[in-house]
Amino acid sequence: MAIVKLHFLGASGTVTGSKYYLETPELNLMIDCGVFQGIKELRLRNWERLPIRADQLNAVLLTHGHLDHTGYLPRLVKEGFKGNIIGTAPTLSITAIILRDSAKIHEEEAEQANKLGYSTHDPALPFYTVEEAEKAIELFKAEERDQWISLSENIRCRFRYNGHIIGATFIELEIFGKMFVFSGDIGRKGDSIMEDPERPDWADYLFMESTYGNRLHPQEYVDDMIVGLIERTIQQQGTLIIPSFAVERLQSLMHLLWTLYKKNRIPNIPIFVDSPMGNNVLSVFESYPHWHKLPMNEYKAMCNHVNIIASYKDTWKTIDDPRPKIVIAGSGMVTGGRVLTYLKQLIDEPSTTVLLVGYMAEGTRGRQLLEGAHELKFFGKYHPVKATVAHLESLSAHADQQELMDWLKDIKNIPEKVFLVHGEPTALDVFRNKVRDTYGWNVHIPKLNEVMEIVI
Repeated sequence: MAIVKLHFLGASGTVTGSKYYLETPELNLMIDCGVFQGIKELRLRNWERLPIRADQLNAVLLTHGHLDHTGYLPRLVKEGFKGNIIGTAPTLSITAIILRDSAKIHEEEAEQANKLGYSTHDPALPFYTVEEAEKAIELFKAEERDQWISLSENIRCRFRYNGHIIGATFIELEIFGKMFVFSGDIGRKGDSIMEDPERPDWADYLFMESTYGNRLHPQEYVDDMIVGLIERTIQQQGTLIIPSFAVERLQSLMHLLWTLYKKNRIPNIPIFVDSPMGNNVLSVFESYPHWHKLPMNEYKAMCNHVNIIASYKDTWKTIDDPRPKIVIAGSGMVTGGRVLTYLKQLIDEPSTTVLLVGYMAEGTRGRQLLEGAHELKFFGKYHPVKATVAHLESLSAHADQQELMDWLKDIKNIPEKVFLVHGEPTALDVFRNKVRDTYGWNVHIPKLNEVMEIVI
């Protein structure tokens, strides 16, 4: 008999902060190590020390590189973790880019807050520094997908392709003969860049994301909508601003605009990609061609079609450029990054259009815009929203309810328990009922910091 103690340290009742800690007789493991995003109450939790001994943690396994799955790693190392951080090679490449970029942003925001005096903390400190990010990156260990990796005598794991973003996987973790499956974020079938997700065939304990557990992606006419927004931008002599995640979303948008141009659906309007992190991510697509569907000649043509912004000086040149233009800039939910500079300068212009793409978490500026906010706060000051706001949900990299249900259909056994995570309360509740009614499985929605013992 063996006892596994589960700690739900994140993504419980919310879509961010994914962290699951497993105490076993042989090893202590963490699956993902992300930060909370969105409402202030959640973001403040990032500053709290974890209720575990980081120095007693043996390894961290990463499903993919997004910040809400990796952004706590430098803090974990600061708290005493010295083990391996394990993931696929593209996941670790993406994670390194994201940690370095976010550390730089943390340092810059702290410096600006101290300079302008808008922080309640004196002095304002970065959540982590570039130096602390580098210490975490030193612990990275890449593993091949689909290969079983022995972690101890009775524990092994493997990473399986999951779409969503480059390098993303779900994790099968076998502990004393029982299969623990962590879905990570599940991608979509028929994505323009990523292959279809693989599916698990056995799960004794399943940890399942539920971001879109209560809805289907709308059948939007994406091409027509994009064409219409670009036509409006040209007529208004304005700017179409698209906040974008640097990984997968940015590349999908570039590919969509390039395809529309090739089909003569849109003119050769200037397209600016202003995301230092996104530019680095493009090199990951070139380094790992077997992890996506883009042929290299198509990829290079797509990259040559856009203007890559290299410096903050060029950001201001782009803002001052009088031509109608498209700007794709991070971050996707308008929580930080270069897009804030564009919005601060242009969101009060009626000729500006802001296109939100995909999921906007509760408490983010993206959600505020989606819900019709008449003003937004940037760098301590409020700015009136006079821009037109549009939304494209079907370009999300997350599976919708039906795609989540399809992901489960190859599981041959009846799981002993299904844990629904990574969803807001309504999505979790609806998806729980859907899984129960369809499969009759035992479904549980864990609370944040809940601890549960499993006897094997």
